[in-house]
Amino acid sequence: MNSISILVDAESEGERIDKLLAFIFPSSSRSYIQKAIEIGNVSVNGVKVTKNYKLKLDDRVEYTPIEPVRLSVEPQNIPLDIVFEDDDLLVVNKPKGMVVHPAPGNYEGTLVNALLYHCGDSLSGINGVLRPGIVHRIDKNTSGLLIVAKNDFAHKSLAQQIKEHSFTREYRAVVTGHLKSDSGSVVAPIGRNPSDRKKMTVTDKNSKNAVTHYEVIKSYNNYDYVRLKLETGRTHQIRVHMAHIGHPLAGDDVYGKPKGRELKLNGQCLHAGLIGFIHPRSREYVEFTSDIPEYFKSFLSGLKEI
Repeated sequence: MNSISILVDAESEGERIDKLLAFIFPSSSRSYIQKAIEIGNVSVNGVKVTKNYKLKLDDRVEYTPIEPVRLSVEPQNIPLDIVFEDDDLLVVNKPKGMVVHPAPGNYEGTLVNALLYHCGDSLSGINGVLRPGIVHRIDKNTSGLLIVAKNDFAHKSLAQQIKEHSFTREYRAVVTGHLKSDSGSVVAPIGRNPSDRKKMTVTDKNSKNAVTHYEVIKSYNNYDYVRLKLETGRTHQIRVHMAHIGHPLAGDDVYGKPKGRELKLNGQCLHAGLIGFIHPRSREYVEFTSDIPEYFKSFLSGLKEI
């Protein structure tokens, strides 16, 4: 039976192996994952492990499901908004509502399906068949800029920059209520929510340091339009941090309580508008920007500026 290979990145370092696999494969129960570990269907760097093994950076996890799982991902002719492309990488402007990579039970309509059609075999293979070329991710309902590696050389360089927090990543968002100051930082560790494996939370237990800087651009009735800069890149970081300080993102149905006009957003009002990094080949710093999309502009236009 074919196995699934996963390379542990900085985001997953320190995570228990059973928790990580349950997060990556949400259609499989935690007990199913633990059973697979128990019978020897999971190894790390070629060695069988227990369910409470703590993952290390660059660990190679090999996971063979107890039951067969479809591993082929088909190219699909889905239009891509490509901001930049060369022989080493692409910068793609992902629309809101598009999933980045396939997962069991969801193999179509993702960014990876579109990339396979556009790039063919020219995608890095470091993250395996389900995530070719994917160096970092943004949520399904977050729009904006994403880097895709075309080869392993570029992938390794970009992944190292992410590990060192040397990427420049800026977002635009609408948060509920009004922040106490026009600028500031949220410094609070983030880990898995123990009561819901699909959610993250601010916690001191099994967590990682997380820093988000914010600046208010404009204030509206009941909302602030903000610029956010990530110093770290934890899962759901902006959404968790803003909710933690009492200002969840407009439309966020996981960490907030959308109502009224927010319901039409169908997810959080969050856009990855700027990304900067050292190009793996030229070693020069490059930076790309993306204007807020129509769904974002439409929401702002319906608010009363104060």
